[in-house]
Amino acid sequence: MVDNSKMSNHPLLPQSVTEKFEVFEWRNAIHILNAVHPNDFAEIVETLEYFVLKKSDIEQGGGNKSSIAKALDEKLLNRGWQERHFDTKRVVDGKSYDTPTHKVDCFKGKIALEVEWNNKDPFFDRDLNNFRLLYDLNVIDVGVIITRSTALEPILRSSGRTVTTYGKATTHTDKLIPKIKGGGAGGCPVAVFGISAGAYRDEL
Repeated sequence: MVDNSKMSNHPLLPQSVTEKFEVFEWRNAIHILNAVHPNDFAEIVETLEYFVLKKSDIEQGGGNKSSIAKALDEKLLNRGWQERHFDTKRVVDGKSYDTPTHKVDCFKGKIALEVEWNNKDPFFDRDLNNFRLLYDLNVIDVGVIITRSTALEPILRSSGRTVTTYGKATTHTDKLIPKIKGGGAGGCPVAVFGISAGAYRDEL
């Protein structure tokens, strides 16, 4: 098992990704993506390579979904990934029990991918529990979460919106990684990509 919470590089990821994202791999998730789902993994890598965190995106309000999350989602959706909701249940001695799951932002080839730029941190619990259920039901092989690195805070503070918008109780890597290590995703392999300062551009 690979259990490095903060890695500056990864043998299966190009520098163009690791210079923009803080990478965390749980239960060999990235190795599984590369070996079992190489084409879909390549689409994730390409999405990360082309991602740019713009100052104007940080400063504007997000509404239901920020422009940052939309940029990541839409890149994948344009490549055939889909938002999916699963009707799941278990059967015990002929009796059926519903096992409700939340919708997945982007799904393809037994990979569930969620983008959590700036939600309340309980959204991580929801995502990880979803990964656990879908993995146990053999619907997914790997869960992926793209969020922001906690180390990005100095840049967010410079936007003037940190206290009201990018608070400590929102979604960032220091909130997510302990939840994964504590068993939040069960046996599901999880890959985390935390948007870091290397992805930031003052303006394009």
